[in-house]
Amino acid sequence: MEVGLLVIFQNYLGRSTDDRVVAAELALADLAEKLGFDKFWAAEHHFTDYSACPDNVQYLSWLAGRTSRIRLGTGAVIVPWNSPVRVAEKMAFLDRLSNGRAVLGLGRGLARCEYESFGLDMGESRERFDEAARMIVDALDTGYIEGDGPFYPQRRTAIRPRPLSGFRDRLYCVGMSPDSVEQAARLGARLMIFSQQPWEMFAEGSWASFCKTWAAHHEGPPPAPLTGDLMFCHSDAAVAEAKGREYMANYFLTIVDHYEIMSEHFKAVKGYDYYATAGDLFREVGLEIAVQTYCDVQSYGTPEQILEKFRRRRSLLGDFELNMIVNYGGMPFEEMRASVELFAREVLPELQRW
Repeated sequence: MEVGLLVIFQNYLGRSTDDRVVAAELALADLAEKLGFDKFWAAEHHFTDYSACPDNVQYLSWLAGRTSRIRLGTGAVIVPWNSPVRVAEKMAFLDRLSNGRAVLGLGRGLARCEYESFGLDMGESRERFDEAARMIVDALDTGYIEGDGPFYPQRRTAIRPRPLSGFRDRLYCVGMSPDSVEQAARLGARLMIFSQQPWEMFAEGSWASFCKTWAAHHEGPPPAPLTGDLMFCHSDAAVAEAKGREYMANYFLTIVDHYEIMSEHFKAVKGYDYYATAGDLFREVGLEIAVQTYCDVQSYGTPEQILEKFRRRRSLLGDFELNMIVNYGGMPFEEMRASVELFAREVLPELQRW
């Protein structure tokens, strides 16, 4: 099993300063390779305290010069917010700078505030993603980008420096909605999800759908999914539960706010039917139950408790890859660091033996 860290640059409720937020995520990046993690991922978000990493490839390029082994992933490039030719160029260059350690993760985006600030129609996101993602992946295969679609008409143009190699064996797509799950499978990407529902539901729903669509478009078995968890590790089980659930609940409420989950605006946006239905469900069950359900599927506890959660997940899904969000919800830096170091000492080596 490969295990990575994902950074999000969250300034919880605006309580810190941008200087401190950036410094903390740079310090965490410096720790990742030393502690033995396999991959380091960076999100893309804009304009708010929820998460502010406007150029994850730039951030990973900084890290490429400070490391030699760890692989560097975009978690994810939000395709409709970017020019496909620039994504292909930047990923090819990152791969050169890191001696072939770049990993490409792609996503569609969900926040109305980010779409509006870019002046983009959120209702076009599915078509924009589908058109541009193919262009990007093909360009990194061939060294040339071209397209005749309605959103990104592109004459045949060389990518320079030329890609070291294609990215199809290191390609991930975020798939939280049913149509994104299917598109990830059609594209030939590994499914990247963020933990939010009981694993039995994921196994019978999104994962089963991904496997079915994969089989219809590709030979061989589907690649194992990448599951992304909030993580808090402590040697005292009571402390781990109390603090872990506190920070995880804090983070969940920022998700609800940033994406306007309780709003009904998704009902008027093409391609977001899944989130409209989810909003109805949240309003029906209430935030308290939603928070509890969300926290239940995250990774908090002592090292052995966390390992047991992963053993159970493996029994349901088979092999899976793991991503850990470790700095979130107002967690103090030193507490975050202690949690990560304990995880790296007592959990990570066992996972990597699986």
